[in-house]
Amino acid sequence: MTDLLVHRLSGLSPYEPVWRAMQAFTDARTPQTTDELWVVEHTPVFTLGQAGKWEHVLNPGDIPVVPVDRGGQVTYHGPGQIVAYPLIDLRRAGIGVRDYVQRIEQAVIDTLAEWNITAARRDGAPGVYVNGAKIAALGIRVRRGCTFHGLAFNIAMDLEPFHRINPCGFQGLQVTQVLDLGGPSRLADVESVLVAELARQFGLQALPATPTLTFGAGAQSAARASVTA
Repeated sequence: MTDLLVHRLSGLSPYEPVWRAMQAFTDARTPQTTDELWVVEHTPVFTLGQAGKWEHVLNPGDIPVVPVDRGGQVTYHGPGQIVAYPLIDLRRAGIGVRDYVQRIEQAVIDTLAEWNITAARRDGAPGVYVNGAKIAALGIRVRRGCTFHGLAFNIAMDLEPFHRINPCGFQGLQVTQVLDLGGPSRLADVESVLVAELARQFGLQALPATPTLTFGAGAQSAARASVTA
């Protein structure tokens, strides 16, 4: 079984250095590079995808808005949310982009089932939903057959910032979180199940990574100051 190196980043990490590190990792990887999974909790930020429309950013207030190179519209990252970035070579895995997205969604659905929370997909709106409310958002990018960006999974957070946007470009879309559905409040409890389910979906063996991330030269100095494994 092929390895998946799992980096669990400690504390709250600013968004942009992690994003730049993902870009650098993807640009520098070769067909022999081991796939990785970065799991992080971000400081508050709104991110706007490549096709994102500013009209969906209603009232950001003191939370920065960062235009990024992923698909999708606007979403929120903040404390109490698990953000998982699978850095996977799809060509080596032998799967297409649609299958990749569905496998990530299934990993979240199966993770929620651990606490008897029934979740589902929604046609035309990537992500995972419980009773019509979004609990996990997806935004990905594929470059040279390799993925970056990923999944934002609401666990135990302040949901107020979602009222400052049209989440994922849908006016009035309700959001929810694991804690409000009877699940645990500790991110670590959910992380352990999510990592195992993501590895299972891709037929990979999750291994704890070394205490440093692999940065390309362009992102190394900026990311090293704010990202630790």
